[in-house]
Amino acid sequence: MNHYAGLDVSLEETAICVVDSTGQIVKEARAASEPETLIAALREIDLPLERVGLEACSLTAWLHDELHSAGLPAVCIETRHANAAMKTMPNKTDRNDARALAQIMRTGWYRQVHVKSRQCRLWRSLLVARRTVLNEMRSIENVVRAVLREGGLKLGTPSRAAFAERVRDLMAEDASVKPLVDPLLTILVTMLDQFARLTKQVLDIVRREKVCRRLMSVPGVGPITALAFRATIDRPDRFRRSRDVGAHLGLTPARYQSGETDVSGRISRCGDELARTAPGREAWRALASQSRASSPSSCIACGATRPSSASAGTPPRPSRPPEQEGRTNNSPKRAHRIVPVGTMGEAISLRVQNLQAARRQGRGTD
Repeated sequence: MNHYAGLDVSLEETAICVVDSTGQIVKEARAASEPETLIAALREIDLPLERVGLEACSLTAWLHDELHSAGLPAVCIETRHANAAMKTMPNKTDRNDARALAQIMRTGWYRQVHVKSRQCRLWRSLLVARRTVLNEMRSIENVVRAVLREGGLKLGTPSRAAFAERVRDLMAEDASVKPLVDPLLTILVTMLDQFARLTKQVLDIVRREKVCRRLMSVPGVGPITALAFRATIDRPDRFRRSRDVGAHLGLTPARYQSGETDVSGRISRCGDELARTAPGREAWRALASQSRASSPSSCIACGATRPSSASAGTPPRPSRPPEQEGRTNNSPKRAHRIVPVGTMGEAISLRVQNLQAARRQGRGTD
């Protein structure tokens, strides 16, 4: 007879429940949340275990690897599936949770979660640490700005490297804020130094990783995005189709269908938030830089002119028919914007901008 075990892991102690193929509880125990202790407790049961289920948590990856190394059939299951089954129990206890996990293992109603390799988990931890330092630096900078504004001092938008020097220049005008701001600036200088160290670690890893260098050959993809994607995907062969990656990252629309109601809403956002937001950030920067590069003001600022059709090697624009030679074009200058080509949004956006340009030109002639 097959037996199934459920482990409800907490920080200090783990509840263990073993059931048979009919759902009857065979053994219950508690053990410390350490791999050696759990392995010894499961072997003391002396029963053939078909599956050993663990709910995904912060300790799961570590325990899962150790249990697998000991030859136990450990399975990491999706948290939402486990939560849906545990809601049926009126009392929430570690013992009841272990029982529910054992029954889930027996029925097979679960979705197995891929446990990433140790190296990918370390890479992701590095990216999370770097992002945490960056967010805390922004928070402290905003506090400094708020303190200065209390005295009517406007900081402007200096670069992060010149932030402390600019603040000290402004503090010379109002010495009363110096005792408040000086400790914050000291913290910022230290955080900026450690942030540079974390960024250098990311660059060193990307320089050695072939997959990351290949990803960076895509326009707009930088080292942070490449490493985040590499650490999230881990093993590409676990996806049957390439379009499954979008669903895994939570980039596909969530759907609600019941009876005659069928709604496709926003993206599901059920995947890794770090890997999901990094490509969007890079795409936005690429669009913004392309928009600045193609604007007439940037060409005038650098003294350049747009190339003509002949110099660019493209065929010249066909001339007007004879019956239109005498006509003049009095329409306002067309507005341009980077929008998806061939979509309704493109037509509406350009139409609105052209109407606004015509209205402004009419006001100027009045």
